[in-house]
Amino acid sequence: MKNTLLGSIYLILASSIWGAMYVVVKVVVEVIPPLELVWMRYVVAILALLIIGLITRQKWRIEKQYFFTIIAIGIIGNAISIVAQETGTMLSTAQMGAIITSSTPAFMVIFARLFLGERFTFKKGVSVCLATFGVFLIVGVGKLDLSSKLGGISLLIAALTWALMSVLVKRLPNDYSQIVVTTYSILTALIVLTPFVFPRLQAIHISNLAHPTIWGGLLYLGIISTAGGFLLWNRGLQMLNASSGGIFFFFQPVVGTLLGWLVLGEYIGVTFWIGSILILIGVLFVIIEKE
Repeated sequence: MKNTLLGSIYLILASSIWGAMYVVVKVVVEVIPPLELVWMRYVVAILALLIIGLITRQKWRIEKQYFFTIIAIGIIGNAISIVAQETGTMLSTAQMGAIITSSTPAFMVIFARLFLGERFTFKKGVSVCLATFGVFLIVGVGKLDLSSKLGGISLLIAALTWALMSVLVKRLPNDYSQIVVTTYSILTALIVLTPFVFPRLQAIHISNLAHPTIWGGLLYLGIISTAGGFLLWNRGLQMLNASSGGIFFFFQPVVGTLLGWLVLGEYIGVTFWIGSILILIGVLFVIIEKE
């Protein structure tokens, strides 16, 4: 029960950090394109993680049988999923992004069953249904612009790959430091993305990066959202099973919508609060369930 509660706190914090990320990305992506933005935030993140790792004297050795799992986590989760997510955020509406993102926990339940053999319980089913309905109440289903179809496909790819990455994290030993795992996976993504990004960097005006809003956003995305968020998420997943951990992903659209109201002045109605309550009830089902 103690591990479940602590793991739940880690996952709530990670999802909340990523919810705030949407507001930051919405501002920064107007100056820095999605692919370049992901690369820059990873450069910042890798520096932060290396400093943390050196200060805490981490053991950087990884056993050979887990080497390819970490590479897969880096390519699938850190490279493909994040690039697809930020591209989808730029191309589609916020409503479409939140709706498609809410499919991630369902995919996690499926992948956890296929790759980890985790049992699908009634409580997990109820929690996913409650949280999904809560998200639909928050974002609304309205009419979606057909021109956003490409963004929708990109967000679906992001949801699928993020769910698969989250399940792969469970295949690593629990005693592996999340600082080490996150550093190696982000380094993998950085290596994969560099050949595509480097020729395009010269198109970004240096003067734009000097603006406090832009470099402040990069620091948030690199240190808080990437280094901090991934550490919290991966550690939380190690303390819960993957299908239960996925439910906490629903905090992302809740926090994103709330901050959109507070920071950007976007309107939210009573359905936001009803939806939030349903999500919290869904999460409560996971916390009280015996692992």
